[in-house]
Amino acid sequence: MDNIGYTSLTRQSGLMREIQAVANNIANASTTGFRREGVVFSEYVHALEPGDPSLSMATANARALDLQQGALTQTGGTFDFAIEGDGFFMIDGPAGQFLTRAGSFTPSAEGELSTADGYRLLDGGGAPVFVPPDANAVSVAADGTLSVDGRAVAQLGLYSPIDQNDLLHRDGVRFEAPGGVEAALGEAAILQGYVEGSNVDPIAEVARMIEVQRSYELGQKFLEKEDERIRAVLKTVAG
Repeated sequence: MDNIGYTSLTRQSGLMREIQAVANNIANASTTGFRREGVVFSEYVHALEPGDPSLSMATANARALDLQQGALTQTGGTFDFAIEGDGFFMIDGPAGQFLTRAGSFTPSAEGELSTADGYRLLDGGGAPVFVPPDANAVSVAADGTLSVDGRAVAQLGLYSPIDQNDLLHRDGVRFEAPGGVEAALGEAAILQGYVEGSNVDPIAEVARMIEVQRSYELGQKFLEKEDERIRAVLKTVAG
């Protein structure tokens, strides 16, 4: 196969990955704390033997996260928290520690605030956030200070990846930062009784889906024409 064929096939593979990413965005348009994800295309050029043309391939293995703020919805829930500004909550569970913007938590039987799938919310020092089971009034200040019956008992942690380009999307609304995390700097505020929605624009994603599908179809037609051309050349040579 010549360079044109390799380039076209790898482009088709990349477009398929982009279709999958867009479909996942649309499916999570109403998921609390979800972050839109895109695909990054890059070109790989390899030099062959002297005198031969180089081999060019496109790859779309890298993902790009859109960290734009999602809409905040008031729920009135005591343990519903939303971040207004930059930063993530840190949660800890069986698969390790992850960052998340989904701030809907529930006290466990032991009083630890956890996500629906059992990941514990961590404070600024990396310890689980504990609320006494017999607490009457629970409030959270904008700086994350959690008070029970008028007494401060913990401060919710806000974290950021050291390198935001290193942020990896994991299950649902969880993110991994292989390069490490640090305390979030800036003027972020934690709002009690709110949750942050997805930052996906469904209309824009549907439009993008149509655009990518058309590009894929054009690429497929090009490959079919190229196949017909090669068959015609072989038939002529063989004849």
